Amino acid sequence: MNKVKLILSANIKKARKQKELSQDELARLADIPYNTLVKIESGKSNNPTFETLLKLSNALEVSIDELAGRKRGVL
Repeated sequence: MNKVKLILSANIKKARKQKELSQDELARLADIPYNTLVKIESGKSNNPTFETLLKLSNALEVSIDELAGRKRGVL
């Protein structure tokens, strides 16, 4: 698993747990298939779409940059 995929999957899972959401609850909130979320969190999704990441970030109330592990002010 590449580094970006590992960071993304870990950050989504961490943010979900901080919100005390199950995978099913987050999938419903983000309006994405449950299986898609499971694949992303396990690092088995090759390239989640921008739309999927945007839905997840909105449901988790974090930025896509935060999910990707980017710090503020870093390009």
